[in-house]
Amino acid sequence: MIEFHLDGGSGLSPYQQLVRQVRHALRLGLLHEGDQLPKVKDVVAALAINPNTVLKAYRELEHDGLVTARPGVGTFVTATLAGGSLPALGPLRQDLRRWLGKARRAGLDEESIEALFMTTFRSSAREDIA
Repeated sequence: MIEFHLDGGSGLSPYQQLVRQVRHALRLGLLHEGDQLPKVKDVVAALAINPNTVLKAYRELEHDGLVTARPGVGTFVTATLAGGSLPALGPLRQDLRRWLGKARRAGLDEESIEALFMTTFRSSAREDIA
């Protein structure tokens, strides 16, 4: 089961962070069809947020066709975003961990690592399009 967390410095609203975390878990194959998302009351208790925030996130995921709510039972995954290359994730994750270790040893803090990654990621995406 997914465990939600909130990052006040992400620039995203709490409901958007919840949606993004579910989408990432679906994309990485961490959530599968039939899996249950945490109950709203459990997310509210764990994150100290308004129940409407969680409901809004779950409604958006439902609107996207990724989950379905079963009244009195919970919210369940109905679709996945995982690609066909899941076996490649292990080695890629290992490479990324090594890279993160190098970045930390070079003295970069978390924010600097994220900035470096995102600017490189975006410029690489632009190069792939060109």
